[in-house]
Amino acid sequence: MLTRLRWFNIYFSLIGSLCLFSGCETTGDKQPAGKNKDKEATLLRFHLEVNSDGTGLNSPVSVFRAQPVMVNVNKNSFLNEGDIMEAMVVDVVGGFAISIQFDPHGMLVLDSVTGGSRGSRIAIMSQFGSQKDGAVRWIAAPRITHHIKDGRFTFTPDASLEESERIVRGINNIAIELKKQPKKPKTQKK
Repeated sequence: MLTRLRWFNIYFSLIGSLCLFSGCETTGDKQPAGKNKDKEATLLRFHLEVNSDGTGLNSPVSVFRAQPVMVNVNKNSFLNEGDIMEAMVVDVVGGFAISIQFDPHGMLVLDSVTGGSRGSRIAIMSQFGSQKDGAVRWIAAPRITHHIKDGRFTFTPDASLEESERIVRGINNIAIELKKQPKKPKTQKK
């Protein structure tokens, strides 16, 4: 539990610092394209579809803008941007997709969730863009059709190619920053 809280603090301090330095406009003039791309950050949260039980621990969300689908999800995500080693936009038949490679922890969690929840959906929430015009939206809800053991998760987002590239860039920036964080020694209680 303490380990998760430590990572939680690292994530939000990292995201806060990245957001502080990205997207600031004081004169109203637009910045040249690509100037702060290395400072962009993206939140990406993975929520499991669950049955509504009236407890307040879950809620319905609307996924897909053109033809909205309501998916009832657990409010607590089971994976997030801190569990990602690398993201990329990949070509697929008929367009593109986002492919995520999870770290060892994320790989174990994804293995467990996809092994035990076949038929359910994984609703994916993303927040990207500057603080001023940042978009928070549910970008996908693929159905779990098979057990994913290798930690590679690929999905087609409800986003343009440019938005998808922005999402991936922000995720990779966070992954790079997390790799720079010094690892704290684990302490054992006696």
